[in-house]
Amino acid sequence: MGELTGRTVLVTGAGRGIGRAEALHLASLGANVVVNDPGVSIDGHGGDESVAAAVVAEIHALGGRAVADTGSVTDWDDAGRMVERAVEAFGDLHAVVNNAATEVNKGLERLTEAEFDGVVAVKLKGAFAVSHWAAAHWRRESDAGATADRAIVNTASGSGLYNPLPGQSNYAAANAAVAAMTTVHALELGRLGVRVNCIVPSMVRTRLTLQVPGMDQAPPEDGPDPKDPAVVAPLVSYLVSAACPLTGQFLSVRGGTVSAIRGWTPGEHVSKDGDAWTVPELAQRWRRCRSTTRSSASRPRSAQRSAPMDAKRCKR
Repeated sequence: MGELTGRTVLVTGAGRGIGRAEALHLASLGANVVVNDPGVSIDGHGGDESVAAAVVAEIHALGGRAVADTGSVTDWDDAGRMVERAVEAFGDLHAVVNNAATEVNKGLERLTEAEFDGVVAVKLKGAFAVSHWAAAHWRRESDAGATADRAIVNTASGSGLYNPLPGQSNYAAANAAVAAMTTVHALELGRLGVRVNCIVPSMVRTRLTLQVPGMDQAPPEDGPDPKDPAVVAPLVSYLVSAACPLTGQFLSVRGGTVSAIRGWTPGEHVSKDGDAWTVPELAQRWRRCRSTTRSSASRPRSAQRSAPMDAKRCKR
C-alpha cells in the first residue's frame, strides 16, 4: 500500500503480541522496521534471539524490509545501539514505538525490590532510554539542517491510568509514569519536529493479559476478533505517518473503538482566606463540599444542566 514507504520505525518488544502485530502492519505499509526483542519470559528472565528473527522472516516473506535487534531496552548502551542499527541499516530513523513490557503481579507486601525494579526498568526506563537516543540522533540531524517528520509512540495501560488492578504496583506505576513522560516529551521535542503520543490498548489478548478473566477465551470462529493484537496496529501506523498532525495525545484502543483519554483535572475544592486551615475546620468543610457534590451528581441530567454545581458552593 505504501503509506509509510521510506520511513524507518524501531519497535521494541516486537517479537510477540502487540509489538509483533505493529511490526507486521508497519512493514505491510512500506516501512523499514527494526524488530527489537531479546526474547525474554513474561517476568523478564531468559532470552531467545530467534523470537525477533522469526518476525523479521515473516516480514521478508511478505516482501517487506526489516532487521532484528536483540538488545535490552533496560541497558543504556543497548538502547543507543538500536538507534544506530536503524540508521546503519536504512539510512535514518523516523519513529520509535516503545512497546516493550514485562509483568510480575504480586500484592504490595509480597512484591520484592527486584520484581518492582525489573518491571519499571523495562516499561519506564526502557521507553526513556530508547527515546533519549532517538532524540539525540534527531537533534544532530536538526543541527545539520536535515528536516523530517519524526514521531514517538509510547504504550501505556489502563492499569496505570483509569482501571487500576490489585497486584500491579510496579506495572501500574510504570505505565502511569510513561503517560506523564509522554506529555513532557511532546512539549520538549516539538522544537525538533518530533511528535509524541501514547496509545493505551484495552482488552487485547497477549501473554501478559491471559490471566485476566475472559481473556483466555477462544477467538470467534467467524468474523473479526476484537481482542486480536492486530486491532492496535493501524492506530500506531497512523501515529508514525508523516501525515499525522497529532502530538501529546492519549488514545485508547478497544476492538474497533479508538477513544481519547483525558488526564487528571481539578475538581471540587474548598478555600479559606487568611490563616491556614485547622484540622476540624477542614474536616467539616470538606465533608460538606463532598456532600454537595454527591447531591448534585445524583440529580437527573436535565437538572444538572439547568443548575450546574458551582465549585464556589464548597467555600461556604
